[in-house]
Amino acid sequence: MKKERTLRLNKNFLPCEVNENEELCPNGIFVFNISRIIEHIDSGQLNAETEEINVTEWYGKSFTKNIINEDHLKTVVLKTPVIQAEISPGRYNIIDGRHRLEKAYRDQVKTLKSYRLKAEQLIPYFIDTQGYQAFVGYWNDKLSDL
Repeated sequence: MKKERTLRLNKNFLPCEVNENEELCPNGIFVFNISRIIEHIDSGQLNAETEEINVTEWYGKSFTKNIINEDHLKTVVLKTPVIQAEISPGRYNIIDGRHRLEKAYRDQVKTLKSYRLKAEQLIPYFIDTQGYQAFVGYWNDKLSDL
């Protein structure tokens, strides 16, 4: 399993282009182009696993409480799936939908639909080479810890 999931640096890696007004998600040094991920899921170009997540469980391990825009929260639509990303083997972070998670928690909604992306699926959505290279090293170090 470890060898199968080892990531190799692509010397010809091209960061995901960022167009004006596209949504990005920083996760430490890793920055993903959320707009492009959603576009590719919607078009079928990116095959994301779907999963119903338990709002209370996710809320407990989320850091949304510190970054909530209360004005934006009023406009949030819960039908739009959140996006989970595998940041280390078997560990997922929400990279899109933190306000949806907050609203669902406050409204006592039990579950939310989510798209779940494996580490390998994230590679095309890094917006810079430095983040991509750091992710490959981080991922492979985490694999060796298993």
